[in-house]
Amino acid sequence: MKFKEAQEDMRNSYFGGAPGAFASGVVWLTAGIIALLSTKQISVMVFFFGGMLIHPLGILISKALKGSGKHKKGNPLSHLALESTFLLFIGLFIAFLSLQIRPNWFFSIMILIIGGRYFIFSSIYGMQVYWIFGTVLILSGVGGFLFNTPFYLIGFIGGIIEILFSFIILSLEKKMNK
Repeated sequence: MKFKEAQEDMRNSYFGGAPGAFASGVVWLTAGIIALLSTKQISVMVFFFGGMLIHPLGILISKALKGSGKHKKGNPLSHLALESTFLLFIGLFIAFLSLQIRPNWFFSIMILIIGGRYFIFSSIYGMQVYWIFGTVLILSGVGGFLFNTPFYLIGFIGGIIEILFSFIILSLEKKMNK
């Protein structure tokens, strides 16, 4: 399978990653709401366990949009997608440690890691919009550090950005398939 063919397969199977970004945005918003209404610790638990549901929810959304939700067997980019997930675990470990010392840094660290991971998605899906998406998330994380943004607010910001870009990506994907 050639590189461009592998990217096209990933785009077609998962609508350019838009369903996953949407599911991720919902997790971010939910964690932000929980942080506002409850405790930071419960918010982190919602974020962690909700994060485990992003991929399955993305597949369900892909199927609801009449996509396969499954790439072709042997697509080499599937390994890259899985391997980039380990970055999330590293970020989560660092963010969890910071939660003990500087709780407001938790979501800022996570939004930086996720933003960096989206740069990899540019290669997986062959869509330059992921460079913009990742940059916006990273700048939001940097802003969270610089302005000591309240804990819940970065959850809201992350959710809004992810959901907004999910619709942008879906729109671009539809245009590419015309």
